Amino acid sequence: MAQHKSAKKRIRQDNVKRVRNRYYKKSTRSAIQKLREMSDKSEAEKFLGKVVSMIDRLAKNNTWHKNKAANLKSKLTKHVNQLG
Repeated sequence: MAQHKSAKKRIRQDNVKRVRNRYYKKSTRSAIQKLREMSDKSEAEKFLGKVVSMIDRLAKNNTWHKNKAANLKSKLTKHVNQLG
Protein backbone atom coordinates (compact mmCIF):
# COMPACT_ATOMS: atom_id res chain seq x y z
CA MET A 1 0.00 0.00 0.00
CA ALA A 2 1.13 3.54 -0.68
CA GLN A 3 2.89 5.29 2.18
CA HIS A 4 3.64 8.73 0.79
CA LYS A 5 1.06 11.45 0.56
CA SER A 6 1.78 12.00 -3.14
CA ALA A 7 1.41 8.28 -3.90
CA LYS A 8 -1.99 8.21 -2.20
CA LYS A 9 -3.06 11.24 -4.20
CA ARG A 10 -1.87 9.60 -7.43
CA ILE A 11 -4.00 6.53 -6.62
CA ARG A 12 -7.06 8.73 -6.08
CA GLN A 13 -6.45 10.60 -9.34
CA ASP A 14 -5.93 7.38 -11.30
CA ASN A 15 -9.23 5.99 -10.02
CA VAL A 16 -11.10 9.12 -11.11
CA LYS A 17 -9.47 9.01 -14.56
CA ARG A 18 -10.20 5.31 -14.95
CA VAL A 19 -13.89 5.74 -14.19
CA ARG A 20 -14.15 8.77 -16.49
CA ASN A 21 -12.36 6.95 -19.34
CA ARG A 22 -14.61 3.90 -18.94
CA TYR A 23 -17.71 6.09 -19.15
CA TYR A 24 -16.63 7.94 -22.30
CA LYS A 25 -15.34 4.79 -24.01
CA LYS A 26 -18.53 2.84 -23.28
CA SER A 27 -20.83 5.66 -24.37
CA THR A 28 -18.83 6.07 -27.60
CA ARG A 29 -18.96 2.34 -28.33
CA SER A 30 -22.72 2.38 -27.75
CA ALA A 31 -23.11 5.33 -30.12
CA ILE A 32 -21.03 3.54 -32.79
CA GLN A 33 -23.21 0.45 -32.44
CA LYS A 34 -26.36 2.58 -32.71
CA LEU A 35 -24.99 4.25 -35.86
CA ARG A 36 -24.17 0.90 -37.46
CA GLU A 37 -27.74 -0.31 -36.84
CA MET A 38 -29.34 2.74 -38.50
CA SER A 39 -30.94 2.27 -41.89
CA ASP A 40 -32.13 5.82 -42.66
CA LYS A 41 -29.36 7.72 -44.44
CA SER A 42 -30.37 11.28 -43.47
CA GLU A 43 -30.70 10.33 -39.81
CA ALA A 44 -27.36 8.49 -39.89
CA GLU A 45 -25.60 11.49 -41.48
CA LYS A 46 -26.80 13.74 -38.66
CA PHE A 47 -25.71 11.24 -36.02
CA LEU A 48 -22.34 10.63 -37.69
CA GLY A 49 -21.13 14.11 -36.72
CA LYS A 50 -21.84 13.45 -33.06
CA VAL A 51 -20.09 10.09 -33.15
CA VAL A 52 -17.04 11.52 -34.94
CA SER A 53 -16.84 14.23 -32.29
CA MET A 54 -16.89 11.61 -29.53
CA ILE A 55 -14.17 9.59 -31.27
CA ASP A 56 -12.00 12.70 -31.75
CA ARG A 57 -12.33 13.57 -28.09
CA LEU A 58 -11.11 10.13 -27.05
CA ALA A 59 -8.18 10.35 -29.48
CA LYS A 60 -7.25 13.84 -28.31
CA ASN A 61 -7.02 12.63 -24.71
CA ASN A 62 -4.99 9.54 -25.73
CA THR A 63 -7.73 7.24 -24.48
CA TRP A 64 -7.81 5.76 -27.98
CA HIS A 65 -4.89 5.75 -30.39
CA LYS A 66 -5.15 8.31 -33.19
CA ASN A 67 -4.93 5.58 -35.85
CA LYS A 68 -7.76 3.63 -34.25
CA ALA A 69 -9.85 6.79 -34.27
CA ALA A 70 -9.03 7.45 -37.92
CA ASN A 71 -9.89 3.86 -38.91
CA LEU A 72 -13.20 4.00 -37.06
CA LYS A 73 -14.19 7.33 -38.61
CA SER A 74 -13.31 6.05 -42.07
CA LYS A 75 -15.31 2.84 -41.68
CA LEU A 76 -18.32 4.64 -40.23
CA THR A 77 -18.29 7.25 -42.99
CA LYS A 78 -18.16 4.50 -45.63
CA HIS A 79 -21.04 2.76 -43.91
CA VAL A 80 -23.19 5.90 -43.88
CA ASN A 81 -22.39 6.66 -47.52
CA GLN A 82 -23.49 3.17 -48.58
CA LEU A 83 -26.91 3.51 -46.96
CA GLY A 84 -30.10 3.84 -48.99
